[in-house]
Amino acid sequence: MLQVFLQGFAVYFIVWWITLFAVLPIGLRTQAEDNDVVLGTVPSAPTRFRALFTFSLTTIVSAVIYGAWYISSTYFGWGFDALPQIGPSFR
Repeated sequence: MLQVFLQGFAVYFIVWWITLFAVLPIGLRTQAEDNDVVLGTVPSAPTRFRALFTFSLTTIVSAVIYGAWYISSTYFGWGFDALPQIGPSFR
């Protein structure tokens, strides 16, 4: 039982980590856009990093993705074996 939980958590963590990089630019305001470039920083640096918003949105989006994966693999039996093979087979 513990191993199943840890495997599920590992998959969720990987999905969460990948989703984080997709969510990071959402709502980002750069210093150049706000005309407030701090000396010693690049103009593309964020004016204000909203960590709570970013992590909350990442958690929600990754939970939806993980839930869709869990339902499709558990109830419908879809997995990586159901994907078509594009490359050559070396068996």
